[in-house]
Amino acid sequence: MKNILIFDTTLRDGSQGAGISFTVEDKLKIAKALNAFGVAYIEGGWPGSNPKDELFFRQAKKLRLSSKLTAFGSTRRKGVKASDDCSLKTIVASGVPVACIFGKSWDLHVKYALKTSNEENLKMISESVAFLKSKKMEVVFDAEHFFDGYKNNKKYAFEAVETALNAGADIICLCETNGGMLPSDIQNAVRETLKTFGDVKFGIHTHNDSGCAVANSITAVEEGCVMVQGTVNGLGERCGNANLCSIIPGLQLKRNYKCVPAKNMQKLTELSRYVDEIANLIPNDSKPYVGRNAFAHKAGIHVSAMERSSETYEHINPKFVGNERRILVSDLSGKSNVVSKANELAMAIGGAPEQVKKVIETVKDMENKGYQYEDADASFFLLTKKALESFKPFFSLKGYRVSVEKDTAGNIVSEATVKLDIKGKEEHTVAEGEGPVNALDNCLRKALVKYFPEIKSVVLTDFKVRVVNSDANTAAKVRVLIESSDSSKSWGTVGVNENIIDASWQALSDSVEYKLIKSKKI
Repeated sequence: MKNILIFDTTLRDGSQGAGISFTVEDKLKIAKALNAFGVAYIEGGWPGSNPKDELFFRQAKKLRLSSKLTAFGSTRRKGVKASDDCSLKTIVASGVPVACIFGKSWDLHVKYALKTSNEENLKMISESVAFLKSKKMEVVFDAEHFFDGYKNNKKYAFEAVETALNAGADIICLCETNGGMLPSDIQNAVRETLKTFGDVKFGIHTHNDSGCAVANSITAVEEGCVMVQGTVNGLGERCGNANLCSIIPGLQLKRNYKCVPAKNMQKLTELSRYVDEIANLIPNDSKPYVGRNAFAHKAGIHVSAMERSSETYEHINPKFVGNERRILVSDLSGKSNVVSKANELAMAIGGAPEQVKKVIETVKDMENKGYQYEDADASFFLLTKKALESFKPFFSLKGYRVSVEKDTAGNIVSEATVKLDIKGKEEHTVAEGEGPVNALDNCLRKALVKYFPEIKSVVLTDFKVRVVNSDANTAAKVRVLIESSDSSKSWGTVGVNENIIDASWQALSDSVEYKLIKSKKI
């Protein structure tokens, strides 16, 4: 098994993505998570470019990382000695063991971006690498725009690489900076480059502007590169960097390379969602390997086949990357979906044809009315019980009222009144909340808690509203999806109505009923 060095640049290149702004504390949290996952290098930022990155490097020293913390920068400026260059001096001052510096390997950039001569650019590369090596640092040289340089002036691109090597660079990373290359372009360039330079450690750094960053990175490794630079979830400028959450399992699970310790592969999904959470991004449910839908199955034919063998519609076991299989129930469902979902929810309906048929017909009828159960397992659980006439409610609604008042000072007060029948007794409660739904939720809990104290542990963790039939304008139906959780698990419920308050009531009451059924184990 060949080792591949994973060089994570989420904190530097990933932070350049639109809408991404990490605080120092955010960066420290992500660094600790990356270290626990087992990447070889963590590129923390560019210490010479902003005070935040300088502060990060000072505080990161306290983390005692086993991953190699790396500082990023450029080659020296033209006409300046390497020992006098501010960027290089701040890299050294950061106290990290590894420096990653980029230099131009495409003569077009030398001419227009640096506005200098090809000869001066080579001196900038040589002197910068030599200066950092004199400070006992490991040096990764990013040959920026290498593949465009290879395509347009191969001789000069190779001279840039050779110059960095002669100055002592430990690893040469070939950068596909514009992101426009296809796998065959990468294959041809890497193959010739590695053949030309022989026993040298090369890495690959790709961008996703052509949608090929992952494929290009894997192709480069298969051609002999031993380092992959990328980011968690593919964060990065323009269309993003190469997504390590796809590259790592692709190489380790499918090509028998070692990227991270085998035991850590199951942390991949958790890492992906953790970084999205810190970056304040809504996770892409369709991401390969780690998305919520990566192993979600909706078509009845698929689910039926998977009951016989999961390999029919899953390329790996989702547990390998810490993800899980999801069986979705909808108006497209067949017997296999319903039976599988019922088993997942610990409902003993077995394969009884009449029972299954009744549930399927009920689901299709409800989805025709605007309900959706893909993210509402708890409501599906209750629907199934009702369809099979095994549902025994813990309470029944006699009525509710919700009011919202705004005074001249701009203060808004929401108040709810609820009447419930609980065990033959009428409970009439009033409560206020941050909004009408929150007031209704508080009122429901207030009425129930003295009968069922276990609902104290239930909290609402998400609330989503979607218009079902937008062509009806303000009279349109709305679908409310609520996620609730207690100390041990989470569950989703759904409600649909032209009135958003009533749709919310349906989802709220379903959430509490589900909790009580599971608590009483009935």
